[in-house]
Amino acid sequence: MCDSTGDGANGGEPWDAAAPLVRAAQAGDALAMDDLLVLVTPYVTRLCRPIAPVDWADAVQESLVAVFKGLRGLRDPRAFYGWVRTVTVREAVRQARRTAVEQPADPDDIARLGGLLSDDGGELSAHVRDVLARLPVQHRAVLVLRELEGLDERSAAELLQVAPGTVKSRLHRARSSFRKAWSR
Repeated sequence: MCDSTGDGANGGEPWDAAAPLVRAAQAGDALAMDDLLVLVTPYVTRLCRPIAPVDWADAVQESLVAVFKGLRGLRDPRAFYGWVRTVTVREAVRQARRTAVEQPADPDDIARLGGLLSDDGGELSAHVRDVLARLPVQHRAVLVLRELEGLDERSAAELLQVAPGTVKSRLHRARSSFRKAWSR
């Protein structure tokens, strides 16, 4: 499971570091809830920026509110990051669909789309941002989940609430569109 928080607070996995905070927050500890939201904000931001490039900050806020409101329903504290990813992708896609005019995504997030990019240096980032921003939100979302998060098609389909075949076809079209626009 990918995250941007490093190896966790004690050198273990990030979900190991989050589990005690999840339990405490579920029991009503406001400080633990605050610590948990601070811990997960970089991860949520990393997911929201390329999916909702215009209103990524709103998508982050909506995602964190959804985490706050829904945390009591989470049964397994070790599943926290997977659950946060599901909530965040849903909120980022929702926010991106509300946006009429699309802007380029963050170059640092785009640079992580390894299989789609060649490494040409400084000018690459602006061009990549432009190409990615022209893709429909469904294609950006599937690229982020597959290329940034490393999810398989079945997992991406579950998060996006579509059939695995839909993810496969969107991914194929997104990669094709990206490469075609890239070569122009």
